[in-house]
This record gives sequence, structure tokens and C-alpha cells, in this order.
Amino acid sequence: MGKPIFLIGYMGSGKTTIGRKLANKMNLPFIDLDDEIVKQIGMPIAQYFTSNGEANFRALERQFLQELNLEEAIVSTGGGTPCFYDNIQWINENGISLYLKMTPKSLWDRLSKSDIKKRPILKGLTGASLLQFIETKLDEREPFYNQAHIVFDKLDRNLEEIINLIEAQQKALHT
Repeated sequence: MGKPIFLIGYMGSGKTTIGRKLANKMNLPFIDLDDEIVKQIGMPIAQYFTSNGEANFRALERQFLQELNLEEAIVSTGGGTPCFYDNIQWINENGISLYLKMTPKSLWDRLSKSDIKKRPILKGLTGASLLQFIETKLDEREPFYNQAHIVFDKLDRNLEEIINLIEAQQKALHT
């Protein structure tokens, strides 16, 4: 039985979109960690963040991560998931991690077009202030993201190439 493949990266990097496509192409279940949390807590993450604070959310996120059924699946994590507690070590010990790396400018382009209300950490940020926030947060988080088994930094996101990298990593872990 294979291990789960954890997609990590900054918000807006395409973890959910790529994750769904990979799961479909590889015939694996898809799990969005944020969606699982929302189902259990019965409210949007933005609302939980506001009422309970980031520290409580990160503790809840860690609990959900570690309670995952560790069968072979594609798992999309939240942008901050690998950056708190020992989550990146846990992810690497229990699966294969794939960092979907993007430049701050590329992330800014994507996030500027998204629904910022669904992203509590970006509340009230636009234009240059949003770009500066992304640059600062990415600098903080990259040391965690870069611990991934696979760092994929191509913007064209060729699924076949990603699958080949995952399969090579799976073989490397079994030898």
C-alpha cells in the first residue's frame, strides 16, 4: 500500500486544483484538509479564525492532519500547515511531500483575482501591501516548504511530469 502524497505551498499555489487533477489522473482519493476541518467544525475557517484565533486553528489543523487515514491519497494541506509544530516532519515521515513553489509576484497575481474574504490572513490587503505581505510570509515559510521531498517550481504544471516525480520518490523510499 502506498503512502499519501501531501501537496504543500503558499495559499493560491494551486494545491487544491492540482490535487484534484492528480487524484483523478492517478485514480486516488482526494482530501482537502481545510474542507475536512470545515465539515467537522461546521463553520468557515475564516469564521473559526476570527472567533478562536490562529493558535487554536493551528492546533486543530495539526490534530486533523495527524488523524488522517494514511492510505494512498492526494492530500491538499493549508498554506500554513507544514509551518507549525512538527507538521513538516510528520508529513515527510508519513507520506511524500510535494511543494508547489511559486514566486511572490505569481502568487500575488492569483490571489488578487481570488475571493480574499475566504482567506482570513489576507483581510484588508490589496495591491502593494498584499504583495509585501506575501513576500514576508513566503520568506518565513520557505524553510519549511523547502523540506519537501519534491520541490516543483514550474508554472506550466504538467501533470505527467509531477506524476513522474512522485513515482520516482516512491521508488526511492522503497529502496
